[in-house]
Amino acid sequence: MLMSTAILTNQVIQKAWEDPSFKSRLLANPKAAIREVLGIDFPDNITLKAVEEGASEFYLVIPPSPSSGVMSIKEKEKALGSW
Repeated sequence: MLMSTAILTNQVIQKAWEDPSFKSRLLANPKAAIREVLGIDFPDNITLKAVEEGASEFYLVIPPSPSSGVMSIKEKEKALGSW
């Protein structure tokens, strides 16, 4: 089964809201926390960061420009393989 980034993100957020222990592990070591709970292994060449927004904060993630040669979301999903 191929899981989209959006579905994975939603599952991880829902789990973090429901389970404070998972949330703590996710913030400290996101790859290990996701592997432990969802059984998903991220390749070593993928860096995964988890941050928590506060009530008065908003994080805007700007993806690489398509002309930069950096992998797109679809290419990252393909590189991660079947989740």
